[in-house]
Amino acid sequence: MHQPAITGTGLYTPEHVITNDELVAAFNAYADTFNASHAADIAAGKTDPVPQSNAEFIVAASGIEQRFVYAKDGILDPAVMHPILPPRPMDAPSVMAEIGVDACQQALANAGVSAGDVDLVICAASNHERAYPAIAVEIQELLGAGGFAFDMNVACSSATFGIQAAADMIRAGSAKKALVVNPELCSHHLEWRDRDCHFIFGDVATATLIERADDAQGDHFAIKSTRCGTVFSNNIRNNNGFLRRAQYPEMADRRDMQFMQNGRKVFKEVLPLVSKHIGDHLADEGLQAADLKRLWLHQANKSMNDFIGKKVLGRTPEPGEQPNILQDYANTSSAGSIIAFHKYSADLQTGDTGVICSFGAGYSVGSVIITRC
Repeated sequence: MHQPAITGTGLYTPEHVITNDELVAAFNAYADTFNASHAADIAAGKTDPVPQSNAEFIVAASGIEQRFVYAKDGILDPAVMHPILPPRPMDAPSVMAEIGVDACQQALANAGVSAGDVDLVICAASNHERAYPAIAVEIQELLGAGGFAFDMNVACSSATFGIQAAADMIRAGSAKKALVVNPELCSHHLEWRDRDCHFIFGDVATATLIERADDAQGDHFAIKSTRCGTVFSNNIRNNNGFLRRAQYPEMADRRDMQFMQNGRKVFKEVLPLVSKHIGDHLADEGLQAADLKRLWLHQANKSMNDFIGKKVLGRTPEPGEQPNILQDYANTSSAGSIIAFHKYSADLQTGDTGVICSFGAGYSVGSVIITRC
């Protein structure tokens, strides 16, 4: 059996930023237009008015101050309220492959590894641009990697589930160097016209290179243990697949065709599930909360992360023990915990232990215990 290790990470960040103030201005203009055009039905009680949003509400509800998006055009147009992507020819790279390759190349450079030495690519994301051919195989081709590749989807837990799959294959010897890439274009499955969720998501891509620890060329993180769990729930749902809204605007009024959630139930049910999952994982590995130097949690909501951190550690986390990137990136689905790890791991010392954990629709939760080497 071989010891798997994380030797490099990469982060693609889109060039476009939408601040809360910009988002609120567009949303409120849409709300005014909707309410005016449906005034008679609203007065008759046949239609609910669209309430106004504000930046203070967004920060209080989520901790989000801005988000990066791949395509800004359309989102801030009150008459459109969704991203607009021009069609790409068949011989052009897909959007997910394009941003995924960028993150992968950073991870490879970070580890000092050639793409040709990679023999496994897993594209793990909450939505995929198409059913087939697999985005992972396209990324493999664009990189010039060998071996094999496949897509997987476990919603916001996709990255940690992908890391477990890759680590298991490296332990078993069926792969030597694996890239787990998370191209998350979350803006394309968000309902930008819903006040309760119009602020939640942003776009990004992350990549994690995993290889045999014996092959690592420098400092790395040994993957000591991984654990995944799922429990079915309908409280977070998206019936639409991926980019259909940009391609088929006639479906825009089907509310169930975009991201939707029962936030109160999610908060109540997911938090104890995740806290117990991490606690049980640590206990089974002979670890205690005091052994942890850092928690890199899924970046969905600041209040959720604060609760989980306090529950796992048995106290309020000290600054730096549980880094948040929500204020800058918003919720980037499976990529969130990897962004936190990418930005806040270099300062750990040899022997320091931490947990990467993501959770979300499914319900799903995945945790990865790592030690700096």
